[in-house]
This record gives sequence, structure tokens and C-alpha cells, in this order.
Amino acid sequence: MGATKPADGETEAFLRRMSDAYREPLIRFFRRRTGGAAEAEDLTQEVFLRLLRRPDGEAIDNPEAFLFRTAVNLLRDRARRAGAFAAHAAELAERQDRVEGLSPERVLEGRQSLAAAMRILEELDERVRDAFILHRLEGLKYAEIAELFGVSVSSVEKYVIKALAHLARRAGRI
Repeated sequence: MGATKPADGETEAFLRRMSDAYREPLIRFFRRRTGGAAEAEDLTQEVFLRLLRRPDGEAIDNPEAFLFRTAVNLLRDRARRAGAFAAHAAELAERQDRVEGLSPERVLEGRQSLAAAMRILEELDERVRDAFILHRLEGLKYAEIAELFGVSVSSVEKYVIKALAHLARRAGRI
């Protein structure tokens, strides 16, 4: 379904068509990954808000791909926020001596390792990086990622293997 962003007079009809076609699939997509109906609904609304906020004149060649790429980005942002919140909570708990079994050195080492891994992943092609993150962090199956990207399952497997090999090489394990 090829489409472009409509003129102002057509915006409401365009959004209604997109909502009618993709609202339920997006809610299912988010519910599988978040476990909560309310959060899935909120994230779905955010996808449509981002669609609405696109700059005028920017074409949307594949609305489904745009919507689900936006959904993936929202999940990635959510994971980053959750990570930042968890880091803040860990620091707070550490200061209050509530963290058992985690030394400050171990927490710092873990953060540094995660930051290094994320920097290494940034060196990869976007599709390879996204496939790896979707599979390893978001728990998507290869078939789900293949459907999102419009490629074969074999291609997704190769993307994930390429990312793992790159991480291992850069970490000095190969």
C-alpha cells in the first residue's frame, strides 16, 4: 500500500485509514513485548502521534514498514529508559546499602561492558544492529523480524550471526 503524507485537509482521513488497518496489529505487537494492555495502547497511540508529527512533504512509501519501524524504535527507547531507570535505582540502592552481592566495582564494570557493547553495535549496518537488538533484547523470533524487515528468515539469521561475530571480534574473543 504505497502512500504519501496527505495535505492538511486529508490528514484526518489518512490517520483513520492507518488506524483502521494497523491499530490492532500494533496493539498485539506491543502487548507481546510489554505484557500490559494499557501500555500497549499507549505505545500504539505514540506510533500514530509520530506519524502525525512527520514533517510536511516527507513521503511514506510503505506505511506498514514506517509504523512498525516506529514501533521498534519506541520499544528501543523504552528499553533505554528502563535501563537508565534501573541504573539510577541501582545507584540509589547502592548508596543506601540495599544492594546485596553487587560491589560498586562490579556495577561499574557491568555498565562499562554494556556501554562498550552498544558502541560496538553502533559500528554495524543499521539492519544488522536492529535485527540483533530485536532478537536478543526484545526477544523477537527470526520469523517475526523477517516479516518486519521484508526479508527471509535466513537473512535475519545471518544478520544476528554477523552481529555476534562482530561483537566477539571486537571484544577480542576471536
